[in-house]
Amino acid sequence: MGAIHHADHGWVTPAVSYFVACLGAFVALRSARWALVSTGRSRVIWLLFASTSLGAGIWSMHFIAMLGFSVSGVEITYQPGLTVLSLLVAVAVVGVGLFTVGYWRRRPVLSLLIGGLTTGLGVAAMHYLGMAAMVLPGHLGYDHVTVWLSVGIAVFAATAALWAALNIRGTLAVLAAAPVMGVAVCAMHYTGMAALSVQLDFSRSTESGVMALQFIFPLGVGLGCYVFFGSLAFAVSPSKPSTQPLLAGPAAPLPPRPPRVPPQQRRSMTGSGARR
Repeated sequence: MGAIHHADHGWVTPAVSYFVACLGAFVALRSARWALVSTGRSRVIWLLFASTSLGAGIWSMHFIAMLGFSVSGVEITYQPGLTVLSLLVAVAVVGVGLFTVGYWRRRPVLSLLIGGLTTGLGVAAMHYLGMAAMVLPGHLGYDHVTVWLSVGIAVFAATAALWAALNIRGTLAVLAAAPVMGVAVCAMHYTGMAALSVQLDFSRSTESGVMALQFIFPLGVGLGCYVFFGSLAFAVSPSKPSTQPLLAGPAAPLPPRPPRVPPQQRRSMTGSGARR
């Protein structure tokens, strides 16, 4: 049995991963708010940006935290294909949840529950895909109770994130909500990691993986571009979104306008009224 360490570099990797999770949550909440008060193509673009922000934030939190993961006496590498697939899964499932609550407004509570369940299961799938991408001389085992606990936390965190996207307005409110969402994402990750055990087997080949540090440069470039374009998007967006509550369902339709009377008919009606 290999000895597992979750913070091999001390507090650095947990702190940085938590910051990235909070950053992704903050940008996603602001983007989702703009999306839900927009229409047409603008709504689609903002929802895509929010999905990318939250999905990439969750995945980046997972990957940075894994930089501090180690097993005594072995070298850990990662399969590039499964690692990239886990990122795409994270963005896709968050997108499914956000588009569900963004467009299925006639049943806001039901859409929130369905979107939260779908997104939470997808986030858990992203986490365990990332774990499956690890290459080391041994076999991975999981405690099933702890695994299901981590899935439950993921569903709760995803539902809370979608609820926040629907209801939280204002920069200060988002600044307060983003750290809470960061805690939920980190709790899901480290609960899932607590379920892991490693049975060493040095006869297994480890030639198919690459070092985690080889992902650092593209990850850094991607995060830098994301922050730049995110700042640019908010700089050119309108100054104030609508304050209409979004969880209350669609607004009541306005009463129909009275039919327009042509000027000639209006004069004739006025003249007949005067003759009476």
